[in-house]
Amino acid sequence: MSEWTNDELMTVNAARALSTARTCFVGIGLPSAAANLARRTVRPDLVLIYESGALGAKPTRLPLSIGDGELAETADAVVSVPEMFNYWLQAGRIDVGFLGAAQLDRYANINTTVIDRGPGRPEGRLPGAGGAPEIAANCREVLMVLRHSTRGFVDRLDFVTSVGHGAGPGDRERLGLRGRGPTAVITDLGILRPDPDTAELVLTDLHPGVTVEQVRAATGWPLKTAATIGTTAPPTGAELDALRALKAAEAQTSI
Repeated sequence: MSEWTNDELMTVNAARALSTARTCFVGIGLPSAAANLARRTVRPDLVLIYESGALGAKPTRLPLSIGDGELAETADAVVSVPEMFNYWLQAGRIDVGFLGAAQLDRYANINTTVIDRGPGRPEGRLPGAGGAPEIAANCREVLMVLRHSTRGFVDRLDFVTSVGHGAGPGDRERLGLRGRGPTAVITDLGILRPDPDTAELVLTDLHPGVTVEQVRAATGWPLKTAATIGTTAPPTGAELDALRALKAAEAQTSI
């Protein structure tokens, strides 16, 4: 039996992806867990920025939402939402945007709006866009974290909420989007990155014990692989202890 869960493996690797970042615009859920873990491990001086206006938040537990009072109480400053977007985000002042998704396609475009549930059934409503379109458009780069399945990794999105690489090379520039777009997608099976020539996501790293066939079976399009596929390092004891402490504090708050 493994010493860690698939979700822990995913979150640890997502946190490691922030090792060189200075500022991070954080989404709630898996991205928030990874970003807060990064502050406790690979990047203690990481500045966490939340959509509600919290700059330099240092929560002692995982926030329940962007409106969690813990973010404001531990922040270096709290600004208005218009200032957050107009001055900090849209001006290109934030290094990394960290997002999740309900659906993701081969060009790392995101759906968090609606799911087509088939003929005669109403659409499945999702949380919606929030700040994700602006984050995807304006952060210097975007990291993504989500669990790997054919429900999430689809050949065609039911709705395009946030643009990753559009339909391929040159689309971001054509649309006037400021940042580089998604540079890595970290899942519970491995890591995908955009091909430098086609912008299509390719498998570059596997987590320990995972095979290429497993990843392809969980992907809704014919997934390509890098010429050389790496293997991610197992979580360290310190990483697991820090992550589990965050989760324990979150569970205590929810009681």
